[in-house]
Amino acid sequence: MEKTQKITKMANPEMIQREWYVVDAEGQTLGRLVTKIATILRGKHRPYYSSNLDTGDYVIVLNSNKTRLTGNKMKDKEYIWHSLYPGGQKSLTAEKMNKRNPKAMIEWAVKGMLPKTKLGDQHFRKLFVYEGTEHPHAAQKPKQLI
Repeated sequence: MEKTQKITKMANPEMIQREWYVVDAEGQTLGRLVTKIATILRGKHRPYYSSNLDTGDYVIVLNSNKTRLTGNKMKDKEYIWHSLYPGGQKSLTAEKMNKRNPKAMIEWAVKGMLPKTKLGDQHFRKLFVYEGTEHPHAAQKPKQLI
């Protein structure tokens, strides 16, 4: 009886074929939506995922202003940042952030789920978020994700 040897293939740049996905965020819960997006951006949905290579795909998010948060998070959740000057801490509630810059809620959530390295920056550059239903990436023929 012969033993067959199983060989694990490592991902390399030649075998990566990137796809484009479009997501309609209308009515979607923010956290659940963003975990799926982060998984696609990192490439963890592929059988040849490698943590040291960018094996992920491009994601287009539409209707970013129509995502929802569960419970009282629209009033209670705060987005906090600092200008690096004394007294420069600023904050906005999720409700005000959604009115002011709805794309930022999705972008901040995705950025928080990606690695804090140069590779994470590469992943983040493949995310495109739009408020309406129109996007300029029709030539890439994106597939519907959710």
